[in-house]
Amino acid sequence: MKKHLDAKEKGQVDYDYKNDILFFKIKNREYKTSLDFGDFIIDIDNEGFATGIQVIDASKIFKRPKEDLRSVKDWQFSTKIENNIISIQLAFAITKRNKIIIQQNFEREAKSRLADSEVECTI
Repeated sequence: MKKHLDAKEKGQVDYDYKNDILFFKIKNREYKTSLDFGDFIIDIDNEGFATGIQVIDASKIFKRPKEDLRSVKDWQFSTKIENNIISIQLAFAITKRNKIIIQQNFEREAKSRLADSEVECTI
């Protein structure tokens, strides 16, 4: 049975300009383990939910200048873990003159066994 976590209006975003890491997470959820996929690090809490997404080299992945990533607004992510495949849908707006919407979908396969789950998170 797939578990579901509704984290609408419970999200936080942070951008580490120096290291070019964009970090989306759910407030007040501690992670138990992290899965490193090279370009992403996914934080998994003790209930098996993906509660944080770190995007490494974010300016390269999203093809935006680092300065743009300082002004990420209005974002959401959803994750689905099924049969050890993590599917991530990530959308956010950057405030620069007019809103720029970036939407990306990613899939990564976990090497360790994960519980099936779904998460929806927004600010």
